[in-house]
Parts: sequence; C-alpha cells; structure tokens
Amino acid sequence: MTINCKGNLIDLSTPKIMGILNVTPDSFYDGGMYKSEKAIISQVKNMLDQGATFIDVGGYSSRPNADDILVEEELARVIPIIELILNEFPDALISVDTFRSLVAQKAFNAGACIINDISGGHLDENMLKTVANLKVPYIMMHMRGTPKTMKTLINYDDLVKDILFYFSERIAAARDLGIVDLIIDPGFGFAKTVAQNYELLKKFELLKMTNLPILAGLSRKSMIYKTLKTSSEDALNGTTILNTIALQKGASILRVHDVKEAMECIKLTQQLR
Repeated sequence: MTINCKGNLIDLSTPKIMGILNVTPDSFYDGGMYKSEKAIISQVKNMLDQGATFIDVGGYSSRPNADDILVEEELARVIPIIELILNEFPDALISVDTFRSLVAQKAFNAGACIINDISGGHLDENMLKTVANLKVPYIMMHMRGTPKTMKTLINYDDLVKDILFYFSERIAAARDLGIVDLIIDPGFGFAKTVAQNYELLKKFELLKMTNLPILAGLSRKSMIYKTLKTSSEDALNGTTILNTIALQKGASILRVHDVKEAMECIKLTQQLR
C-alpha cells in the first residue's frame, strides 16, 4: 500500500508515525503547549528526528464538548504554523486536521499534503470535492454528530458492522469523485463509550476488509486513563500497549503525541514478522 505525498510514494506496508501538533488552547492533552515559534520548531524537529513521517497540524479541538470556533480563527491558527514548519523543514509532509473544506484548501496552498477529516466529509458538503480537486491523500474518520453532540450518539446495532457500513458509503462517495489515496480511521473516542473503544480495538483487524490503510489514533485518550484511573499525562505506558495491539492487528499509521515510543513499538513488532 502506498500513498502519494508531493510526488513521493510513501510505502505503508511498513507502519508509519504521524506526530500530533495541536495549535489549540484547549486540546485534551497538549492544548496551549506550543505558543511560540521556538517551541513549535523544537517539537517538530524532535518528532522528525525521532522518526515521524507525517506532522498533523490541528487548529480545532475535537475533544468532547470543545468550543466551536469560526473558520477565520482556525485559519489564523493553522496556516502560519504550516508555513513556519515548511520554512524550517522544507521536506516535511504535513497533514492538516480539519473538517472544513476552506481550511483544507488554504492549508494545501500553504504546503500541506494530506487532509485529515474527523467527519469523513459529513460536516462540510464541499470537503470531498475539494480533496478530489487537490488530488491529495484523504484520511476519513468515523464519527457521529459533532464534538459537541457525539457523546450522546453511542447506540449501535453492531459496532464494527456499523462502522464498516459507514466506511463503505464514504469510500464509494470518495471514489465516485476520483479520490485515489484513502486512509480510514475508526475514530477511537468519537461517539463511542470506553467499552465500545475496547470492542473496536479487539476487532480492529476486521477493518482490513476495506483494503485500505488504517490509522489508529489511541494516543493518551480517555479509554486509557479512565480505565487505569489516572490522567492523560500518565497515559504513555497505556498508549504504548494499545499501539502495539493496533499494529499487531493491522494498523498502517499511528497518530501519536510521543513519537519515540511509538517508533519503538513499530520496530519491535516488525521484528516479529
């Protein structure tokens, strides 16, 4: 499996790391952590040096009950950061974490090469068309509702079957528009209870039925720290364990806050193969 980023074919048969760079004041773990250009450059350098293939820049917090922000504010957060990163690291492969087509377009214009959409196109009717026009890889996540409402939308007939049905529809819609490079993200923590998150991880390999690369976003999430009765700050060990399970079950990309530890997961699980 390969995806085309700026003319570079990225082989996902060996799993890759997507390092998280949240430039929001209210993200659940690292909100407000990177306020200066120096801090941003330092963090991006660390992630690239430690083995990240992609840097995922997000300016809209998607944690449960997060405040909505205007598109202008999201743009003001994201676009200067993309330009800053690429000025310092011209070869960096940047993903933009947004569900808004205008942000996706302007992020692409600034140099981003992947669109990472928590809504799979459901929150902006122009998103799929925009991605098709840009001809970039598209990560489509499973979520119900919005970050404000998703905690109430947790009733499923059959969790994994329903998620697969969701992806079958979204993949067909994307293919109809000519989108070539697709990645699916089952959306751990989005419109799912803690128990449902573990059911999803237990059956994670069933997602390979889509024949697409799968992104696992487990890093420091509440399914870890609520189970362990701790906090996101103390959830690194739990993240490492769940990342290892996801890799064993077929994950192609790990989206993480802690690149070094995730890279070690990949190297050790690859040895088993």
